Amino acid sequence: MLTTKDTSKSMSPRTNPLLLKAWKILCNYAKSTGAMVCVLNEDYFPIPEILDEVTGEKNTCLYCTKYQCRQEKPLGIQDLSVNPCSKMHINAIKKAYHFGGSYIYMCDLGFMFWTSPVFMNGRFGGALLGTGFLGIDSEETAEAMRAMSNGDIPNEELKEHLTAFPYGETERIKALAELCLICAESLSTGKEDYHETLKRRAQQQTIITEQISLLKIQYPVGGPMPGYPLDKERMLLAALRRGDNDMGRKILNELLGILFFSNPDHFNYIRFRAIELVVLLSRTAASPGNTESALLETNNLYLTKIQEVENIEELTDVLHSIIEKMAGQIFSFQGVRHASALRKAERFIHENYTRKISLREIADTSGLSAPYFSTIFKEEMGENLSTYLNRLRVEKAGRFLTETDMSLSEIAGSCGFEDQSWFSKIFKSFTGISPGRYRNQGGGTIAEISKSNISENYLDILENSNEED
Repeated sequence: MLTTKDTSKSMSPRTNPLLLKAWKILCNYAKSTGAMVCVLNEDYFPIPEILDEVTGEKNTCLYCTKYQCRQEKPLGIQDLSVNPCSKMHINAIKKAYHFGGSYIYMCDLGFMFWTSPVFMNGRFGGALLGTGFLGIDSEETAEAMRAMSNGDIPNEELKEHLTAFPYGETERIKALAELCLICAESLSTGKEDYHETLKRRAQQQTIITEQISLLKIQYPVGGPMPGYPLDKERMLLAALRRGDNDMGRKILNELLGILFFSNPDHFNYIRFRAIELVVLLSRTAASPGNTESALLETNNLYLTKIQEVENIEELTDVLHSIIEKMAGQIFSFQGVRHASALRKAERFIHENYTRKISLREIADTSGLSAPYFSTIFKEEMGENLSTYLNRLRVEKAGRFLTETDMSLSEIAGSCGFEDQSWFSKIFKSFTGISPGRYRNQGGGTIAEISKSNISENYLDILENSNEED
């Protein structure tokens, strides 16, 4: 639980009062939970006020320092720089920062740790770190410690030392980590609830990562990349016009997934496309009640936000925020009139897509004539009925291909395709590959992404996918 970033720097003579407050809170946290705790500053180094705690015998990191690095027991904060697990702890704090504000991990010896960052006026100001429990059987940990020390640690010392570390059940560790996050949230300062922002961005990136994983299956390395998805733009506008914000968010993520996948080395190009999208949305949102100057001012505000983003996570978050704010302005009264009819039609389609259904059947369900329904469906949904129906069937078929052992002919029949040949043709037109190849590559991982302007979230995902490959 000891970390350092740059020991060539002299220690600051004064610790930030907020971190001292954090230490007082964590002392009570430790007493009530049985955990061991540490407070780190913005350089990932223990604050000097906790010297007695972090150099005590309960700190298992001192064993690694002493036996793995062959150093005598550290006497002061500066001596802790030899801790071999420093990088592990620093990376864990960074992952907590990027994955939603909390991160649980286990060291090579089997000791559990959890951490949460503290923010000062929206900037990283330090971190809370907890431990005190084993993630594996104590005998396994003892064996690992004996091997690390080449047998220099007496068995009696090991046994006595490990009695202070009970096994941590999964739910208990999760609860301790969540409580640590609550402490970090209560300590953090700034106008924005930054931990909530981290969680929101982490959720957004998880969804987009799934989109990119599917695209890697459809577009193998070395082949052509998908172009800019103008169809997704139309579908996004259509969803917002009819007030379907959930579908709007889904389509935006799909659009961003294609952009990130197709342009891994061109963050500025991606940002330019985002600016174009916002301008398009602004024009769509224009109404007689909005003056030209008011519209221009709003545009400038949104465009400034996009120009200030530094990575994919920030860009995604800003775009989602802008669309949320514009949705009400884009929503049309025409969409209100047709909403009931379209909902009836969508419900009928989802209940009957497994068989051949006609335009007239669907139109009759909506209460509209077939020609008029066909027209308003395309206006309000952003694509014609046959494309919508085939897209739905392909999505359902994709799940069958990756989640079941059903034959291609069985899947074709279950998803409403006339025969296997027609199924393969339509499936390939949407995904770029045959159903059989899609099934074989169903375990694909995220496509390679340039490290330029990519946040550490993506770098971690990239490293993991490379290891798996």
